[in-house]
Amino acid sequence: MFSLYGIGLGGGIAIGRARMLAPQMRDVVRYRIAPARVDAEAVRLDAALGDVRQELEAVSEHLPEAAPPEARALIDVHLMILEDPMLVDGTRAMIFEDHWNADWALATQAHALAAQFEAFEDQYLRERSRDVRQVTDRVLKALAGSGGKEAGQVGEAMVFVAEDIAPADMLTLRNPLGFAIDLGGTTSHTAILARSMNVPAVVGLHCAHELVRDDDCIIIDGERGLLIVDPDEMVLAEYRHRQAAGELERQKLRRLIHVPARTLDGTEVELHANIELPEEAEPARQAGATGVGLYRTEFLFMNRRDLPTEDEQFEAYRDAVVAMDGLPVTIRSLDIGADKALSSIDPVVMPNPALGLRAIRFCLSRPDMFLAQLRAILRASAFGRVRLLLPMLTHGHEVEQTFRLVDRARAELRATGHDFDEAMPVGGMIEVPAAALSAAMLLRRLDFVSIGTNDLIQYTLAIDRADHAVSDLYDPFHPAILRLISGTIRAANKAGKPVSVCGEMAGDPYATRMLLGMGLVQFSMHPASLLRVKREVLLADAGKLRTRVARLLANDDPARVQALVARLARED
Repeated sequence: MFSLYGIGLGGGIAIGRARMLAPQMRDVVRYRIAPARVDAEAVRLDAALGDVRQELEAVSEHLPEAAPPEARALIDVHLMILEDPMLVDGTRAMIFEDHWNADWALATQAHALAAQFEAFEDQYLRERSRDVRQVTDRVLKALAGSGGKEAGQVGEAMVFVAEDIAPADMLTLRNPLGFAIDLGGTTSHTAILARSMNVPAVVGLHCAHELVRDDDCIIIDGERGLLIVDPDEMVLAEYRHRQAAGELERQKLRRLIHVPARTLDGTEVELHANIELPEEAEPARQAGATGVGLYRTEFLFMNRRDLPTEDEQFEAYRDAVVAMDGLPVTIRSLDIGADKALSSIDPVVMPNPALGLRAIRFCLSRPDMFLAQLRAILRASAFGRVRLLLPMLTHGHEVEQTFRLVDRARAELRATGHDFDEAMPVGGMIEVPAAALSAAMLLRRLDFVSIGTNDLIQYTLAIDRADHAVSDLYDPFHPAILRLISGTIRAANKAGKPVSVCGEMAGDPYATRMLLGMGLVQFSMHPASLLRVKREVLLADAGKLRTRVARLLANDDPARVQALVARLARED
């Protein structure tokens, strides 16, 4: 018996037999082709791309009724990658100009494209590098003649173990009990789909595909991020008991969907959802979300030859707004950088992408692109309660410049006769220390603020949690982090402006009572976390917590702060 630790995606506990999925193709042969065979090599590439396109379209067209609503959109991402100019045109150039074989040319271009995504600070965008590798792996298999199908088409319910699994492959696996995956994090498309399938899953295991064998008895604990291989009878008995208790707990949690989120002392709390795709809005509402606190718009801009049109953006935003049926939808403007990933814009290589022309800086440097998005968001506001959220603000002049563009977008829509909400609220993300320390100044112009704890922690502690050399130092409860969050909440409450937390801390039940004690009454999280956070809200007394959290914030000893947070979280 041995155990592996990774990142748990929830879903409870799975106990079953392992089914190993084929590893990604690692070794790609490299050779020069004769000039006379260049055209034939290009035809071979086109045939492989066409085969993969047909496979993905077939999966999309034949999705079962029970498939998660995100499934078709995630497959569309892979279809768009198949059209990416850097991947396709770059591969062709290496074939025609350098006479490299199609396999090597494709692998080389895919490596370069994946590296662009990996340079992003934003974890969601960084995970798109895995989508590039998954699509490339499928094409490489087609080039090799093995096709893109995995050996997972079995009737028996199994726990699937792999180095990586593409969303299209996950959807073709029958009766999955759970997933144990070596690569990826919480924002990968594989993780998003696994959560939507509501099965236990652990990612980031690193070496499970090397250590686990077919038919091994394994346990997946999706809550603790634990994989146990070949457990003894005592461990099996314990986890069967936990599994039954977990199912009972989930049944109890489902009863809370329609219960108002209100603390014991009567404080009303809003629990919103984070979404990446318009198709995720309806399931979020059904899960009990009282709004969308963060709609990431980057999906529309990625892996395409040109920028999305205003109408294309408008339709995506409108669909999410209509699906929320009158509940608020906060749409974040484009949050990527000029240095990477937008194939439709000439890249400008930056020395340090995390500190360069990204987010609001990038949008302000491309006013025509930004205006098209602002007009699309304003047009969507005619269909419901829309709020515009500006990412990574640091200076007041960024707010002023944006408001001038918003005014221009309004004037252009009036001139063309489009309806929109003249009073659409505009807010900003607090995700760098400068913004947190200047929150009072920013709030004089903004209608609301949203705290992005993921970036705030990384920028404050100078730690990239995806870097395993320093990830153990990543501490969401560091005294400096808690004071920045508390100070921002206090500034917003003093100004009478709404404030929310939309980073991972908002969806962590361990942090719920502490945030309530800071005065937070609006949380935004992945829909899978809603009910657990709601349970913590229902059991909390916000008034009493404020006094206790004030004492916690006065402490500057990290170990002592951790102990006080743990005590708050454990109390019934």
